[in-house]
Amino acid sequence: MKKIYLLAFALGAFTFSANAQLIDDDMEGYTPGPVHEDHWSSWSGAAGPEDMVITTDQAFSGGQSGYIGDDGVQDAMLLLGNQTSGTYTLDWYMYIPGGKTGYYNVQEDEDTGATGGIWAINVHFNLDNLTPGTGYVVDDANPANIVSTFSYPENFWFQISHVINLDTDTVVMSIDGTEIYNGPFYSGGNLGGIDFFSIDANNQYYIDDVVFSSAAGVEDFSADSFRVYPNPVKDVLNISTKTAVDNIEVYDVLGKRVLSVQPDVISPKINMSGLASGAYMVKVTIGNASKTVKIIK
Repeated sequence: MKKIYLLAFALGAFTFSANAQLIDDDMEGYTPGPVHEDHWSSWSGAAGPEDMVITTDQAFSGGQSGYIGDDGVQDAMLLLGNQTSGTYTLDWYMYIPGGKTGYYNVQEDEDTGATGGIWAINVHFNLDNLTPGTGYVVDDANPANIVSTFSYPENFWFQISHVINLDTDTVVMSIDGTEIYNGPFYSGGNLGGIDFFSIDANNQYYIDDVVFSSAAGVEDFSADSFRVYPNPVKDVLNISTKTAVDNIEVYDVLGKRVLSVQPDVISPKINMSGLASGAYMVKVTIGNASKTVKIIK
């Protein structure tokens, strides 16, 4: 049975900002089964058992997600175009079942076959099967050097975000808007791709809603330019902005979109009187930037 979850109560508010969206993949455009097309490849570069598998077992949005299992063989590559300068944002949603492990690393080059693999940071979830709900960021140049330890929710979708500055070779990472690491990226200023690997026999995780963007020209969603009120709301929600809002989407706690409008005006209002009492996520989009906030009705 398909299960869809929205991280409504733990999420609070997060910001995604971008100027040029390079990848926007909700996993809905693929046939269930191994995927080896567009920006998805494998460690060897060949289609086969290393590929990520598209499944209907779990999904954050829509009805499909990407799956990395426990066979120790799956080694899927998300190709990011061999970037060498600039600032980029990379986000996706991740689901790790209780007690399971997960892992991904950053590669400096898309072509791992030619380079033999040149790693930047490594990220472990439940390292060595001893710490469910605890993750680790590791410096690959010194694999014993754990540069950050963080918490993540099991049995629940969470968003992991990266703001990568290749000019300074640094990264800021967050989970559901909470910073978990801010420091060296260990990439030498190169960004090739993300390696989603089945690291052990207990490995199991799902990936959905991958977004990769150039972060130049970030839209301003700071407190002095963006406000949503009242909260709790009874009927009309006010959205205060300095520029015109392109799109507003409202989602319930199950991830179902219950309202969508395209106001194309500065500081729009949205009528929520027809919605039942409860918690909702309101996503406001201006250009290629968006911000999502939790609203109580």
